[in-house]
Amino acid sequence: QVRIKDNLNIAITAAKGRGEALDHILLYGPPGLGKTTLAYIIAVEMGANIKNTSGPAVERTGDLAAILTNLRSQDVLFIDEIHRLNRAIEEILYPAMEDFALNIIIGKGPGAKSLRLNLPQFTLIGATTRFALLSPPLRDRF
Repeated sequence: QVRIKDNLNIAITAAKGRGEALDHILLYGPPGLGKTTLAYIIAVEMGANIKNTSGPAVERTGDLAAILTNLRSQDVLFIDEIHRLNRAIEEILYPAMEDFALNIIIGKGPGAKSLRLNLPQFTLIGATTRFALLSPPLRDRF
């Protein structure tokens, strides 16, 4: 635990010094070990607001789009049970995590248009008790 605390402290201090959001973090382990509490502590240490949701609560891509577009610079988005996100919703999350952008498709078929919305820099903290259920593309982004 001491090593993890030291590493987190270094990462938080560096991010604050650069005036940037902290890198995305994945917390995993058995229930009751304090993953949610740690996410809140990280937000407090960063001096950031935290938005809290869970994988099962994000039912449609529009739900995630609404959450992402309401984030402010350096906010923390905490997704508990992130392993329960639908794969289509994960696809929306990838460019948000990598490029701080949201790609929206307007219309259907050959006339559909793609719109890219820039998002503020934010930190995604995902928590799971089922690490093996995370899709490899999502896992690789942490």
